[in-house]
Amino acid sequence: MKPCISQATTMSTPLEADLPAFQRGGWRAVELWLTKLETYLEGHTIDELRGLLDSHDVVPAAAAGQGGLLLSRGDEREIHWSHFRRRLAVLKELQVPILIVASDFTREPSGEDYGRAAAMLGEAAELAGSFGVRIALEFHKASGFCASLDTTLALIAQCGSNHAGVCLDLFHYYTGPSKFEDLAYLSRDNLAWVQVCDLSGTPRELAGDRDRILPGEGDFQIDPILDHVGRIGYDGYVSLEVLNPQLWQVPADRVADLGHQAVCRVLGQWNRYPPETWGGA
Repeated sequence: MKPCISQATTMSTPLEADLPAFQRGGWRAVELWLTKLETYLEGHTIDELRGLLDSHDVVPAAAAGQGGLLLSRGDEREIHWSHFRRRLAVLKELQVPILIVASDFTREPSGEDYGRAAAMLGEAAELAGSFGVRIALEFHKASGFCASLDTTLALIAQCGSNHAGVCLDLFHYYTGPSKFEDLAYLSRDNLAWVQVCDLSGTPRELAGDRDRILPGEGDFQIDPILDHVGRIGYDGYVSLEVLNPQLWQVPADRVADLGHQAVCRVLGQWNRYPPETWGGA
């Protein structure tokens, strides 16, 4: 498994300042935040972005921030899907292989919602696949219809596309309704992406993104999770995602340095790849 950092961890820093900070911190792979990416491209070209990534020896391993694909209808659906298609075109040009898609929110889910979501996930995954991108569906503990790992894996199985997998975000896994036994349904084929952080001194029921801290500094039992995903053959990236506004006030260089040390520590025995390969496939 290889370390990666999400740009959400340094949300207040623009993309062009993120990349040199990440390089100095030892990172070789980045999980792009789509809003940052699009803000950068308002004044720059794709070629300029590729040059920036290459000059700082950072690989764009994934992108995140897409929602609205599963349950939206009518005009709202057209807006989300048009945006989705444009983003896929950009990701294809940048050769970004993974797009993390957030589950939609609904307060009172019905059986119809699940059937529709599975169908829409299949459609979205097939479209993404035509651009050389795989969808990593992320469950969210506050989602009324897709809050747990087992439900997400069921949707992936039902969608009928090989271009869909799960994003295992340890924050939503530990603070939501997922159970340890749900991990048994993970496989090398359906696990697309892993995100890590930690939590300390906050009841899980009350925990929000603002309470995330660096992995290894809190109460989450991260080692058993990484042990399991390592045993099933996952050898992809483990991405640091700490959506903490207090951390966003810390200089990006400091966050990148401390975050890299934290992720490398928690990877432990599963960090079987030497640093020179951390940007590779």
